[in-house]
Amino acid sequence: MTVMLENLSITTILIAAVVILFSISVHEFMHAFVAFKLGDDTAAEKGRVSLNPLKHIDPLMTVALPLLTFILFSAPILAAKPVPFDPDRVKFGDYGAAMIAFAGPLSNIVLAVIGAFVSHYVLGAGEIVTTFIAVFITLNVGLFVFNLIPIPPLDGSRVLYAFAPDSVRNFMNSIEPFGLLVVFALILLPGFGDLISNINAQVLQLLP
Repeated sequence: MTVMLENLSITTILIAAVVILFSISVHEFMHAFVAFKLGDDTAAEKGRVSLNPLKHIDPLMTVALPLLTFILFSAPILAAKPVPFDPDRVKFGDYGAAMIAFAGPLSNIVLAVIGAFVSHYVLGAGEIVTTFIAVFITLNVGLFVFNLIPIPPLDGSRVLYAFAPDSVRNFMNSIEPFGLLVVFALILLPGFGDLISNINAQVLQLLP
C-alpha cells in the first residue's frame, strides 16, 4: 500500500507507523486464521496465526522498502511477509483460496468501520486521539482498497482468479512472476494515485 506522508507532523507519522503495524498484523493474522480453519496449517506451523507484528514484518518489504520509497517518492510503499498456504490442502479449492485472500482486506474494512463508530464518541477529545482515529480509519480503508487490486500478488488477484474464465486465469498466471513490478509501475503511472485516492474517498463516505 502507499501512504502519502508529505507535510505531516512527526506525531502523525509516528501514529501512522503504529497503525500500519497493527493493521497489517490483523490483516496477515486473518489470512493465516482462515487458512487454518479451511484445513491448511502451513501458516499456523510457522507461527503466523498471531497478532504479534514481529511474526509478519519482512525486513525488506516492511522496513527497507518504505524507507527507500519515502526518500525517493515521498510515499512509502510497503508489504508484510506473505502468509504461506498450500492450495491442495485448502477446502473448496480456488474458492477456499479466495476466502483466505479476501479475509485480509475484509479485516481492514471492519477495522475502519469500528474506527468510524468510535470516532462518534471521541468528539472533543484531544488532538492526538482524534488524529489517531482519523489515521486509523484512513489507512485501513487504504489497505482494503489497495489490496483488492486484482494484480498478483495482491489479494484481489486471488479473489478474481476463483471466478475468472480460463483466458483471464492464463493472463494472470503469465504476469504473476513479475506482478510486483506491474504494481510498482501502476503506482508510478500518472493518474493511478488519483484513481485510488478517489476510490478511498468513496469508501470513506460510506462509513457510518
